[in-house]
Formats: sequence, C-alpha cells, structure tokens
Amino acid sequence: MDYSVIFAALWVICATVVALLPMRLQFPPGIVLLICAPVLIVWLGVAHGWLIGVLAFAGFVSMFRNPIRYYWRKWSGREVEQ
Repeated sequence: MDYSVIFAALWVICATVVALLPMRLQFPPGIVLLICAPVLIVWLGVAHGWLIGVLAFAGFVSMFRNPIRYYWRKWSGREVEQ
C-alpha cells in the first residue's frame, strides 16, 4: 500500500471541504494545506517518479494560483492589488 497516494487523496478531499467553507473561514485551513502541499508533492515525486511530481505541482499551482500570485507580489515588493 502506498501511503503517498492515500495522503494525496486526503489532501484533495480536505481542499474540497475548505473550498466549500465561507470565505472568512477558508484562510487558516488553506494556509495549512498550502504549507503541506510541497512536502506531499515531493513525496509523490520520489515514490512515483518525476512526471507524477510535475503533474502534482501543476495541479497545486492551478488550485492556489491566486494566493501564490498575491504572496509573490508581496514578497517581491510589487504593488498588491486588493
């Protein structure tokens, strides 16, 4: 049994549940998911090869594109649109 796939599926289910929450309640669990995702992506890549890791990373970036864009602009000193 491969635990990386099980944890990835649980992460997806948790992300779906968080997306169903009202916007004001999404931030704390969303940050936890955002922090856990790179570890899970590396774990999947090591267990199943680089192609699966790249696909998982593409899915992650697709889901978190707005928070990633916001923090990239904030950390790079660019103007943050709100």
